[in-house]
Amino acid sequence: MSRIGKKVRTIPQGVTVEVKGDDLVVKGPKGELRLKLHSRVTVSTADGKVTVSVINEENTKDKALWGTFSSIIENMLEGVTVGFKKQLEINGVGYKANLKGESLVLEVGFSHPVEIKPVAGIKFEVEKNVITVVGHDKQMVGEMAAQIRSTKKVEPYKGKGIKYVGEVVRRKAGKTAAKGAA
Repeated sequence: MSRIGKKVRTIPQGVTVEVKGDDLVVKGPKGELRLKLHSRVTVSTADGKVTVSVINEENTKDKALWGTFSSIIENMLEGVTVGFKKQLEINGVGYKANLKGESLVLEVGFSHPVEIKPVAGIKFEVEKNVITVVGHDKQMVGEMAAQIRSTKKVEPYKGKGIKYVGEVVRRKAGKTAAKGAA
């Protein structure tokens, strides 16, 4: 049995959960999210609670689907009520980020500024050298943060680039350290 899958989720106030055919629709104050259900997974709602079940609880693949869909539904419920955010930090002389309308403009050492447009439901916030990606879909927030980070990853010698807040970058010693040891 999947411990995560058999957990019963409570539907928060102001949130509606509907199963329409093989689609799950979750609506809340922050927005609406849709999920296409797998053929071996069934979702039922009753008395303000959401339960997920599978066809065969002993099958390994069904157990994996059970836990996965249960976690995704929990993230959907949290997303439409509270929302998600990821923060990125820019380090480097002359590196900066600005908002141009809804788009994020990065100046990170290239000959031209890099403009990143948000997908529907995603907003950017910039404060000094910290970029915050905010949205109600956890997957989209993570994807946009990864796309921003991939424009200029942190290099290990000087630590210049874009990294997640709290991410530890292992620094390498330069050539002078190697010469001094010989």
